[in-house]
Amino acid sequence: MLRIVRYLSKAEIGQMLVALVSIVGQIWLDLTLPDYMADITQLVETPGSEMHDIWVAGGKMLLVSLGSAACAVVTGFIAARVGASFSQRLRSLEFNKVESFGPAEMNRFSTASLITRSTNDITQIQMFITMGLMMIVKAPIMAVWAVCKIAGKGFDWTLATGIAVAILLVVIAVIMSFVMPKFKAMQRLTDNINLVARENLTGLRVVRAYNAEDYQEAKFTEANKELTETQLFTNRAMAIMMPLMNTIMNGLMLAVYWIGAYLIDAADAVDKLTTFSNMVVFSSYSIQVIMSFLLLSMVFVLWPRADVSAQRVLEVIDTEPMVTDGTQDAGKPGEEGEIEFRNVSFAYPDSRHAMLEGVNFKAKKGQTVAFIGSTGSGKSSLINLVPRFYDATQGEVLVDGVNVRDYKLKALRDKIGYVPQQSFLFKGTIASNVAYGDTDRDDDTVRRACDVAQATEFIDKKQKKYDSGISQGGSNVSGGQKQRLSIARAVYRHPEILIFDDSFSALDFKTDRAVRDALEKEAKDSTKLIVAQRIGTIMNADRIIVLDDGKVVGQGTHEELLDTCEVYRQIAESQLSEDELKR
Repeated sequence: MLRIVRYLSKAEIGQMLVALVSIVGQIWLDLTLPDYMADITQLVETPGSEMHDIWVAGGKMLLVSLGSAACAVVTGFIAARVGASFSQRLRSLEFNKVESFGPAEMNRFSTASLITRSTNDITQIQMFITMGLMMIVKAPIMAVWAVCKIAGKGFDWTLATGIAVAILLVVIAVIMSFVMPKFKAMQRLTDNINLVARENLTGLRVVRAYNAEDYQEAKFTEANKELTETQLFTNRAMAIMMPLMNTIMNGLMLAVYWIGAYLIDAADAVDKLTTFSNMVVFSSYSIQVIMSFLLLSMVFVLWPRADVSAQRVLEVIDTEPMVTDGTQDAGKPGEEGEIEFRNVSFAYPDSRHAMLEGVNFKAKKGQTVAFIGSTGSGKSSLINLVPRFYDATQGEVLVDGVNVRDYKLKALRDKIGYVPQQSFLFKGTIASNVAYGDTDRDDDTVRRACDVAQATEFIDKKQKKYDSGISQGGSNVSGGQKQRLSIARAVYRHPEILIFDDSFSALDFKTDRAVRDALEKEAKDSTKLIVAQRIGTIMNADRIIVLDDGKVVGQGTHEELLDTCEVYRQIAESQLSEDELKR
């Protein structure tokens, strides 16, 4: 928890110092109240006292109470302000860090866990700063100051207070020893319930198609039950704590008055009033001592969850992505649009099996290079190395004559238009999705990109056309429409390199052909990398690279590969008729 304090700004530290002064002022005023109470008691019990003197002492007591309340308001306001601004900064830091994560880091944390860390965990930290941090400061100062005040008032009373504090500390220690592990488990169980809920919502159609509602409900019930039982355990423990605290406090008060009665009875007539006054003062101070430890007990309630949450948030913020920024902004002059793989091998993190081995090829500006092979042959893995979603474990991937590791990530990805295997659209409009990330959107360029992607036909049928709404994930458009809008988004940027990762699979043959023909005209200067399962999609490519078990087993044109590559010929024979093979 202490490590996360380094993210406090100078302004927040300054505000907390002001709050500290306010806390000290509040404590001083609170501990002054019993002195005025003693004065009033003596005035009331002393024959011949003026009513005016009692009113003056009472007025001072009222002013002190109002001053204490004002200090408490200032402290609470500052604590809330610091807690809110600090949590806002932590969320921004965590979000920005997650933005830099590659697939390896996303797999390490999981989406559900990252959502919990940026919401629930940061809320726990905010609660601790708003409530607990001030208690941590206030409790020890109040305890020490109150003990100093009562020192010398009476050994018997001091001994009773010491015994009460010792019992209090033992109770807190015992309860915390049981509760602390449960608080740590609660965060993990919260992650789990988010994971199950998100999985069910994401795969709702599949769940319904297989009538698996009962199965999913059982999974959720199990996760929910485990979290509920853990929360009940901690809540019961905390519920036991407060009555025990009150019992100890009431027991101390009883002991103070019992000892006081004994001392008053044993005192001389002259000292009885002084002893009674001391008892009134001591009872107030002893309550302040116990209250300080009660505040500490509340801190112990907030601390465990906040500490676990801080560790989880820092785990994200301190994670260094495997893919790091280079220094170069541009490639070599005269080599724009060129892509080259030099003896590239690649294995996924924590995997002993190489996904790609010894891949070599070169694509020149404006060429179309296609990749085909069986499922799991490494096609998508290969093209993911170009925008540096992963880095090659051996060899070099060059763009514009420069190793992709040497590029600044923004500079590299500005050169690339990428259409993923799983098309994804963002909540907004058709136009905002096509021009995604462009704050100075050009509507004519949006329309032209949609023309290339053959999306104009279904867009024009919509009432608001390009201003038609898109739901999160593109759930209100079909798979083919989603894929065409994803293609339009890549074309809109006029990139040097266009990457299509099996991005024509949801298109019918006619639309597929129309999109490829339009790309040849509109993106003739862009280097195109196409991953496909259908030979009809890639047979006109300048070069086709055949992959099998991560190795290149053939390179060439469609006609060349039919003669020289057995794997390609088998794929062709399974998809094309004899007449098409002879053409």
